[in-house]
Amino acid sequence: MEKLKVGIIGCGVIFDLNILGYLNRDDIEITCLCDSKKRHVKEKIEKFNLGHNVRQYHDYKEMLDAENIDILEILLPHYLHCDATLYATQKDILGISLQKPMATSIKDCDKMINACKKNDIKLKVFENFTFYPPIMKAKQLLEEGIIGEVNSIHIKTVEATKGGWDITTTTWIWRLDPKLCGGGLECGSPIIFDDGFHKFWLALYLIGAKVEKVYSWIDRFNNLDVPAYIMWKYTPPKDSDFFVPTYGSMEYNYSPNMTLPSPYYPEDDFISITGSEGIMWINQATAGGNIMSKSEAFPAIVIFRDGKLETISDMERDWKYGFINSTNHFIEAIKNDGDPILSGEEGKYTTQFALAALKSSMIGKEISPSDIRE
Repeated sequence: MEKLKVGIIGCGVIFDLNILGYLNRDDIEITCLCDSKKRHVKEKIEKFNLGHNVRQYHDYKEMLDAENIDILEILLPHYLHCDATLYATQKDILGISLQKPMATSIKDCDKMINACKKNDIKLKVFENFTFYPPIMKAKQLLEEGIIGEVNSIHIKTVEATKGGWDITTTTWIWRLDPKLCGGGLECGSPIIFDDGFHKFWLALYLIGAKVEKVYSWIDRFNNLDVPAYIMWKYTPPKDSDFFVPTYGSMEYNYSPNMTLPSPYYPEDDFISITGSEGIMWINQATAGGNIMSKSEAFPAIVIFRDGKLETISDMERDWKYGFINSTNHFIEAIKNDGDPILSGEEGKYTTQFALAALKSSMIGKEISPSDIRE
């Protein structure tokens, strides 16, 4: 079997998770890495024992001009996504995996979608939460109707400051620049537009419906766009015999003095979903694999139905498995002509949802994601 050749642009912190799905596969060869800082490329090659044959670049255009790549992984800041993707679509590439959020504008989303379609390239907006084992199990159970017809979801994220990766200021300070980060807030949007992209997608994915309107309050603390509370109403289905109007909410809390032990970011996520016959709780995502994951007090999934409680924990809890599963799914989509998750269209709509929430907080009015066109 001929191996698929992989090139990666961007060797920052998240590289350590995104690369995992490409390792130890007989059908994959990582051929080249690129980062503007030479030492970052060398460090990643050594850390993951990628070998001396991996070519090193410091200009992504030079790498794309010189290399014959099948899969391109783009791990760049938001404002660089569109230019890098458009340049890559001029090459003979099978698939492009793009970091979230997809772009800083809807116009850029459209440009990337159209360019990939024109050149028959599969475009994936990388999303690991969809493939995190507890989320995968929860989605399966919801589709099986374990709590009946779903009518409510609440996503709570707690941001702490200690206990996770030691990330230098220079690696994230660009997110405070509204032009570089996107989102429209004067302070940039390192929380709601960046990390929040995951949660906006989960709200769409777990419920399986688009959003009619969204309203939000987004505050400021230490130059961050937290705390925040966001509410939305889902678009009603046209073919349901039994329908309770469906709503969702998202809550971002900031705990500046909290230590949250985590193999990754000092942050964690908790989801509750209510249906016509019961309630589901999903405990953890980002800090999955920490002390809470090993405690009986925080089973991966809790179901309340028919007056009884059921807990489900027989699955991998480490957050890294979401990255591994996501990449493996994309590789198989390329090999078997399948559809990636998230597709470009799904990434675009999630971006509209996120930008609608941010705009609502600025003008104090309800916004429809479909009204965000630029």
